Amino acid sequence: MAEKNMDSKTKIIVKKTKELREKCNIYKKQIIENNPNVDYAYNPLDYAWKPHEFYLEKYGNLGAKTIIMGMNPGHGMGNTGIPFGCPEKVRTYLNITNLKVKQPMKTHPKREITGLECKKPEISGKRIWGLIEEIYGSPTNAFKEIFVLNHFPLWMFNESGQNITPDKLRKSTTKEIFTVCNKYLTDIADILNSETIIGVGKYAHKMAKLAISDNRIKTITVKEIPHPSPANPLANKDKGKIWKNLSKEVIQN
Repeated sequence: MAEKNMDSKTKIIVKKTKELREKCNIYKKQIIENNPNVDYAYNPLDYAWKPHEFYLEKYGNLGAKTIIMGMNPGHGMGNTGIPFGCPEKVRTYLNITNLKVKQPMKTHPKREITGLECKKPEISGKRIWGLIEEIYGSPTNAFKEIFVLNHFPLWMFNESGQNITPDKLRKSTTKEIFTVCNKYLTDIADILNSETIIGVGKYAHKMAKLAISDNRIKTITVKEIPHPSPANPLANKDKGKIWKNLSKEVIQN
């Protein structure tokens, strides 16, 4: 989508996201230096910018008043640049294909990036986008109601390739980047005139509440749905039906 064809709100969203991308490129070096458990930090907003930009341009301003917010990228967004970006769902549901994904500056041999054609599924993303499709149908209808993003843009792991989530970072090393992430969230919420932010999991819910509090916003309701990760026992009960029903109730009410 050419920039001249973007509406003003979408242009601002893209601009704000580019600013977040550049700030995270600076902060990721500090995170690696100051956290002994982090040896690698990928920024998908950088090397997977093309599909992420397309996602923002296509779906970022269709009228959504609810933000569904994840914690940080996993395997899905790490390869596709799309929040909760199970590659299959990105291709077949969101219809994002044939866009170049580059490589991080420093890659772990167990965490190679293969882009939108990645064959490995992401269960959390498959569940989230599957639920959204079940509730709303087409992506165009879905994004009239919801918009999906992550709070923290970096995908991190240790020397052995084990995933390191933001809650495992030293608090003294995250104050500045979390402030930036909180401001980005509230900026996007303001642009979209959001009424609700739904945190996916307890950590995302906590960070959404902090962002709203830190930026003194009183017009947004913060809710929570359980995390769909297979690591969460609740998400696996009754073949995922309990997670789906609980999440659907929160999203629809």
